[in-house]
Amino acid sequence: MLRARFAPELESLRDGVLAGADLRPDDVVLDVGCGTGLVGFGALQRLGPDGRVIFSDVSPELLDECRRTADGDERCSFVRAAAEDLTGVADASVDVVSTRSVLMYSDRKAAAFAEFFRVLRPGGRVSLFEPINRFAARKGPGDLFGLGRTPVDDLLTRVHDAFRRTTQEAERLIVDFDERDLLDWAVAAGFEAVRLEYRAQVDVPAEPIADWAALKQTAPNPLAPTYGEAIAAALTVDERDRLDTYMTARAASGAPTRSTMAVAFLTASRSMN
Repeated sequence: MLRARFAPELESLRDGVLAGADLRPDDVVLDVGCGTGLVGFGALQRLGPDGRVIFSDVSPELLDECRRTADGDERCSFVRAAAEDLTGVADASVDVVSTRSVLMYSDRKAAAFAEFFRVLRPGGRVSLFEPINRFAARKGPGDLFGLGRTPVDDLLTRVHDAFRRTTQEAERLIVDFDERDLLDWAVAAGFEAVRLEYRAQVDVPAEPIADWAALKQTAPNPLAPTYGEAIAAALTVDERDRLDTYMTARAASGAPTRSTMAVAFLTASRSMN
């Protein structure tokens, strides 16, 4: 059986989305914004021999990666499409639409819900997960790594400002909605039995930074530069050295970080009529 491995925290999000989808053995699942296949391959493992997964993404490179993982599994098909324009997926042709952290990158989120409704058969279900970034932006602005007060706050503030300058439009998209909007868009699209599970936390102890050098190679979202790129743009060489010295020691100490965040799981169905 095909196995695709992902980080445990991502697997937890996947399991939440798939639990909400109420999968049946012969379902056709459309995984919108599939990325590397976190949700889609998880669904495939839960379906029977007659079930199918359609992997959909705007990135041909990610679709190619999913093809390689599928390794010829005939239950898999692939469509290049955006969430708000699922051209290539026929009306009333799928049983489940799933997404994870996809709508936050769309500037036509309501249109995406209308597309989800269009492609679902009567009785079909949508199950999605979205971080509610507006919450974190208001409750914990500017704290890049959840460190609280530090001796390098002056440097971290400038790195944060560098992100704001280079990703203003991307940030607008990911903070321009909250859980109430998700509910409104689902209802407006025609869905019924709309349910939303909302989780929020402020300043909760979280995992320590394990590897500062590795963290610098990552980005807070796919539309942003890496932390290392933002640091290089914002700081002088001496300032970078001071930040590296502090952050390396912080990682070695195992001191916990703090997490301020909110997330939403939404499920809904299309009427049988």
